[in-house]
Amino acid sequence: QVQLVESGGGLVQTGGSLRLSCAASGFTFSTYDMRWYRQAPEKEREWVATITGGSTNYADSVKGRFTISRDNAKNTVYLRMNNLKPEDTAVYYCNARDPRFTLATTSNNFWGQGTQVTVSS
Repeated sequence: QVQLVESGGGLVQTGGSLRLSCAASGFTFSTYDMRWYRQAPEKEREWVATITGGSTNYADSVKGRFTISRDNAKNTVYLRMNNLKPEDTAVYYCNARDPRFTLATTSNNFWGQGTQVTVSS
């Protein structure tokens, strides 16, 4: 059974930092591309960052402030968030996607339940 369990969210003041974790199980973690997405109230879910086997990419809105990393020995992906802003307030979701498949289905694309991040001004 595939599971992605996020943790580390919370309430932080502007300029503060948080580290989100996503613990994965039920699939071969090291072979999957891992992503973080977020969804603010009344907004569409948006991509935040990606880590593959050898590279990382970030949305322009978080570049230079957020760092995605992974520990394949622990089957865990992280998102370090520094210099947080009120506009970073959202539910943050972990995503795992098998890069061998172009079409994302429930068999190769998995989501966690999300963790709330709230940044107060």
